Amino acid sequence: MEPMTASHADTDARADLMSYLDFHVEAGVDAALDERAHDRFAEAEAAALAPAPRAEPAPPREPLPREPLPREPLPQRDPAPGEDAPLEFRRELPSRDPPPREPPRTYGNAAGAKPGEAADDARARAAQMTTLAELEALLRGFEGCGLRFTAKNLVFADGNPQARVMFVGEAPGADEDRIGKPFMGRSGQLLDRMMAAIGLDRSSAYISNVVPWRPPGNRNPTPQEISICRPFVERQIELADPDILVCLGAPATQTLTGTKDGILKARGRFYPYRLGDGREIRALATLHPAYLLRQPVQKRLAWRDFRMLKAALDGSAAGR
Repeated sequence: MEPMTASHADTDARADLMSYLDFHVEAGVDAALDERAHDRFAEAEAAALAPAPRAEPAPPREPLPREPLPREPLPQRDPAPGEDAPLEFRRELPSRDPPPREPPRTYGNAAGAKPGEAADDARARAAQMTTLAELEALLRGFEGCGLRFTAKNLVFADGNPQARVMFVGEAPGADEDRIGKPFMGRSGQLLDRMMAAIGLDRSSAYISNVVPWRPPGNRNPTPQEISICRPFVERQIELADPDILVCLGAPATQTLTGTKDGILKARGRFYPYRLGDGREIRALATLHPAYLLRQPVQKRLAWRDFRMLKAALDGSAAGR
């Protein structure tokens, strides 16, 4: 056997060192902190057994010199007749009385009216309108409903007011609020297709909503808001005088017919709707197009309702 040379020894040492490093890398060691190993467990035990160093009290701090604050002279008043010198008086303290309350909100022209009074005021005003144009002008200036101040536009109606059928939804959405006409978004496009399936369009139908202003964030109108706006849509129906009223969705159905049933139970039925002069027309309850966009499988039910509407329109036309 040949003796090991220095080069062979260096090669073996380098190989051993690389193997040692590979072992540590596989064990998870990724950095060398010192040239020699440390037994951290032994160091922790030694530190626990060592007596804690005695803390020396800190030297007392000398107080900082304080200068007296200048005193403001008390306010003086002019001497009253008969007085020789002005009298001093105390500075007025802030009042502990509660801040003044905001003035009550105005509904229509009745300042401080409650929602019920606002609805009565709305009914009295709506009854005085003799045309749809007057009713729309009244709504543009009406301040009894808070939705007027958050909406961009009044959404009064669209279509032909002389039509034999009138569709009424719940409230405008973002597209309707921007354009100022009802059913202008995706639900309006679906309503147009549904009307076209029975031979109707916006020139042969009149379209409106129970609430003519968009609620913020497309939320549902509150019962108070519906109560205030209801006299206007009822007067709008009287002035349009359709043969058949179609209530789109549960809010419109419950508001105009008085039923408490959900829309899936109420749909497909004709309800009597009494006008202000005592005459009675029929109101058909059906699903709202926005609901059908969320539940396309229910379009078959809406199709049945629109076939009933078509038959009713044909029957009323034949009876004339």
